[in-house]
Amino acid sequence: MPGTRRSGLLALGGIVLAAVLATVGHLEVNDDLDPWSLTVSDFAVSDRGGVIDTAMAVLAAASLVLLPSLRRAGAGRVPLALLTAWSAGLLAAAVVPTNEPGTPMDTAAYVHRYASVLSFLALPVAGWLLARHPVAGAAAWLRGLTVASLVLAAAMIWSAYPGDRALLGLIERALILTETALLTTLALQLARPGTAARGVIPARGA
Repeated sequence: MPGTRRSGLLALGGIVLAAVLATVGHLEVNDDLDPWSLTVSDFAVSDRGGVIDTAMAVLAAASLVLLPSLRRAGAGRVPLALLTAWSAGLLAAAVVPTNEPGTPMDTAAYVHRYASVLSFLALPVAGWLLARHPVAGAAAWLRGLTVASLVLAAAMIWSAYPGDRALLGLIERALILTETALLTTLALQLARPGTAARGVIPARGA
């Protein structure tokens, strides 16, 4: 179906653009910032309203582009709602800044934190549910990326609390890459010719 394929291609373009912007944002920040221990949000707050925030907003938009096509292909309401939550959390995290590294957290920083947590957890659960009704045979990839995302999310929680932020930045970046790969898998499958016509996601179920 042309609309479904177009949505997949548009989402892929958005994902690539977001990746380029995030890379540029990392290269342009202060050299004193350590990517091994500081999160992407710590980098973004040093250049408020800069390319990293823009990258997050672009990735949120790319995710939303997939929703109508997934619905037409038969995806259930629960995974669609979770994908919406992922996008909303990502956009909120882009708009509401965290605190500067080493300073006490304020209300905005807590909003940013829990919006990020919502995103990080919503997307892999959505991926797992969609894998039950595979998108053009991508079930194994979706399950694998979901498990990897949840393991990395657990590692990030450990690092943020009892682990004294050990390798927190590295773990978070691995988690972001894994979840972006999950999103890319969905977009790639929808971009394949004839995806909606083949009815690759059965209409019943989650």
